[in-house]
Amino acid sequence: MNQHLHSLQAYPFEKLRALFDGIAPPALSPIALSIGEPKHASPQFVSDAITQNLDKLSNYPTTKGLPALRQAISDWACQRFALPALAPDTQVLPVNGTREALFAFAQTVVNAGPDALVCSPNPFYQIYEGAALLAGAQPEFLACRTENGFIPDFDNVSPSIWQRCQLLFICTPGNPSGAVMSSEELQKLIALADQYDFIIASDECYSELYFNEDQPPPGLLQACAEMNRNDYHRCVVFHSLSKRSNLPGLRSGFVAGDAAILKDFLLYRTYHGCAMPIQHQLASIAAWNDELHVIENRTLYRQKFEEVLSILDGCLDVSMPDASFYLWAKTPITDTDFARGLFAQQHVTVLPGSYLSREVDGFNPGSNYVRMALVAEPEQCAEGARRIKAYVESLQEHNISSNQSC
Repeated sequence: MNQHLHSLQAYPFEKLRALFDGIAPPALSPIALSIGEPKHASPQFVSDAITQNLDKLSNYPTTKGLPALRQAISDWACQRFALPALAPDTQVLPVNGTREALFAFAQTVVNAGPDALVCSPNPFYQIYEGAALLAGAQPEFLACRTENGFIPDFDNVSPSIWQRCQLLFICTPGNPSGAVMSSEELQKLIALADQYDFIIASDECYSELYFNEDQPPPGLLQACAEMNRNDYHRCVVFHSLSKRSNLPGLRSGFVAGDAAILKDFLLYRTYHGCAMPIQHQLASIAAWNDELHVIENRTLYRQKFEEVLSILDGCLDVSMPDASFYLWAKTPITDTDFARGLFAQQHVTVLPGSYLSREVDGFNPGSNYVRMALVAEPEQCAEGARRIKAYVESLQEHNISSNQSC
């Protein structure tokens, strides 16, 4: 048995089930704001592309993917991030969603050893930690604090950490805060990667869920291009159709960037055995070639955020994120007590922030926060917000009664 398996922690949703154990929620319709699974309708033309190509079930797909898919991805990325070029044959690789690819990528690029470090933000997407541990490295967590806009303070990371770092995971827009790194911040990281010889893996799967149509979030390859670094040396990005196009079940995304790194990643994947089905590739081409449904998707999220935040105004310490479909709300009591009490009183599920982060030097940057995923239909999100408001008001009334009794 792989000894590193024993280092893995339970997934956040397993912890959440344990937290709710023994609770009988009220007879209200359940509202789940805990899981980031898009609930908007998937594009019909994508479904049609799958059904029209079911005859491809009789064909083995190639790990490298169809040339037409790699071209569609290259065209989209160049248009979206103002890239001068992105070679479809060497700088693009289709993958079965970012989750699988992020994990596999670490297994490819990490050279296991007692000094090997994989750095990541904290809070973080738990795949980063598991990927590091199973690759034979130790995770190094970089706190995302309020005072730094929920982006790690990379300037204060010690040289000794950078010297041991082999892989840096970043997530922009961030999960859970929605914070977006600027192009200048990304370029500073590229300079650090050159100085200390590490790879940057930028998880950008929320990049298309933003609220100002005139200010899309920048990406790592875009930052490279602005530096005239068109080989994207040391830099790799991960994108997905799950959030952009409401297609989490399609399991379709891509990795792009440094051709030398992707060459080795492709070698790993040929043994990994994870080629995307051909009918899914053809459906993915249709999705990457269309922006209208993405604009409509953003409009729906924008409307939901505006309504939910208007309901929660003055109730919780929470504000509009830069991007993504999450609200990162500060809680008046511990995050676990808040989540448990909300479920018990209102049958609404949110995720404690401490489940998405790790304590380092006595500090857990996710404590006293909860993540709310506004993925359901607008009325359900609004109803969830009204129930959260009622729950917070009940906490305030309890505190007043307790103080008066004292």
